[in-house]
Amino acid sequence: MLRTLYLLIVVGCIVPTIPGLLGVLASSLGYLPPLDMQTISLTGFRQVFEWQGVWHSIGLTLYSSMISSYLACVLTFAILQASWGTRFWRRIELMLSPLLAMPHVAFAIGFAFLFAPTGLGARWLHELLGYDPNARSVDALALLVNDPHALGLIVMLALKEVPFLLLMSIPIVQQLNVSQVTKVSASLGYSRNAMWWKCLLPQWLNKLRFPMLAVMAYSLSVVDVALIIGPTNPPTFAVLVWQWFSDPDLTLLPRAAAGAVVLFALAALVIGLARMVEWLLTRGIRRWQWSGRSGISLAGRSLFSVILLISLMMIPLLTLWSFAQRWRFPDVLPSSYTPRFWQYEWQSVASTVQQSLLLALVSATVALVFALLAHEYRIRYRLQIPGYIIAVPMLLPQLSILFGLQIITLYLHDSAHWFWVCWAHLFFAFPYVYLSLDGPWRSYDHNLTRVSLSLGQSPLRTWWRVKMPLLLPAIVFAWVIGISVSLAQYLPTLMLGAGRIRTITTEAVALSSGFDRRVTAIYALWQAALPLLFFAFAITISRLQAKYRHLSIKGLLPNESLSRKPRHS
Repeated sequence: MLRTLYLLIVVGCIVPTIPGLLGVLASSLGYLPPLDMQTISLTGFRQVFEWQGVWHSIGLTLYSSMISSYLACVLTFAILQASWGTRFWRRIELMLSPLLAMPHVAFAIGFAFLFAPTGLGARWLHELLGYDPNARSVDALALLVNDPHALGLIVMLALKEVPFLLLMSIPIVQQLNVSQVTKVSASLGYSRNAMWWKCLLPQWLNKLRFPMLAVMAYSLSVVDVALIIGPTNPPTFAVLVWQWFSDPDLTLLPRAAAGAVVLFALAALVIGLARMVEWLLTRGIRRWQWSGRSGISLAGRSLFSVILLISLMMIPLLTLWSFAQRWRFPDVLPSSYTPRFWQYEWQSVASTVQQSLLLALVSATVALVFALLAHEYRIRYRLQIPGYIIAVPMLLPQLSILFGLQIITLYLHDSAHWFWVCWAHLFFAFPYVYLSLDGPWRSYDHNLTRVSLSLGQSPLRTWWRVKMPLLLPAIVFAWVIGISVSLAQYLPTLMLGAGRIRTITTEAVALSSGFDRRVTAIYALWQAALPLLFFAFAITISRLQAKYRHLSIKGLLPNESLSRKPRHS
């Protein structure tokens, strides 16, 4: 039975990557039988590179992806260097969950409200320094929203990815035995800063390879965030390809598919460049690792405080905008408030939230069940699909897979839009859920299972009564991660739903492009609040479980075996 279920997991969550890529490749060559296009040609690729400004768009995509990813990496290292092993690090761990719960789209909308030329930042500058939004010499804030050089996109992506890299760094740094390395380095005359630069940075960077590649792939192919705060003329290449896919002229689909193939090639190029940079820093040019005993401090605590402050300002700012009736520039606060925008939008918001929650709960629950079965299969049979293959949907641009999957769904059942959207959410959420459970499952002490089996308990009862209670916090967190991934899906919902499935993310992105800021703030608030509620639920379950185990160990809770009534013969 377990083998059959694992085969179902492979077929549903891993194998579709291949037909997805083959489908978009065939379409890029002009082979689209449903449109009576069966002649293979390179016309689509020629149309891509003949598009005016396409090379500028590709350049924006490459340098914004690389700079934002490595800026996030440097910020993460600075925070680790300054706070690991201190009381401040405990505060950072407490704040990681709310920071991770903030979706990219909600963060981007709040970022735009904060740093727009007439946003809250400009209002503060006007109040404190007499800032004039019409003066070119001081209009620096305009460079952070829809600027032609993608500076705002770089800053926003870097700030948003730091919590993710910090979370991924926790098990990595724990493996590096920092206390022992500190003692040995100090005995050799190295300062604490030098120890982090010379000894820990190469090891940390090498083990952070996969999270960094995931961050680069996302920043290269992101569409929703780039639509909100990215450059517009020309846009980033992912946005340009998405605009081609949205063209009503279906004969131009080969151009869009060719653009998706080029985006895939750019992702492969970025991954190759990242591996080269890693090799140069850790193995190629190693002289810097032993030349000198000094190292600089990057003020990591201050940097994290700035990131935390900007992130925490998003929710109050969005709430303020959602109730503002009149807020003229340069007033710091609205002159009048009203709940009428909530009243007008409540029915639409309620139905959209219900649709989003249903999709998220179904896809995340199925992804969690699949991940649990996959890990149990690995333990029982010592055989599994390699982790890097499972993580392929995280590393490939969504546009490079989704068009091929969309073609496949048209052949299978072109009207089951809700089912295909739910499956697409499962397809992209499963790798995150599986990898989030990988560490807890590997650290579990299997001797506990052996003892339970030796006492005559069945494997299912052993899993349910011994293993599951110990790993319950990790299971709940993995489920919540799957929910947050599903809630954040934009392209899969639009492409496989054919515009018929509305979620809170698709509505927030659509409203962010020139609609009323009050309505946009309402949808952004809901998009931020839903994952936050689920993360709060996961934290509550974790603390209750820890408290229950603590009381059980101290004997304050009744022993189940002793509380049962004795059987009479």
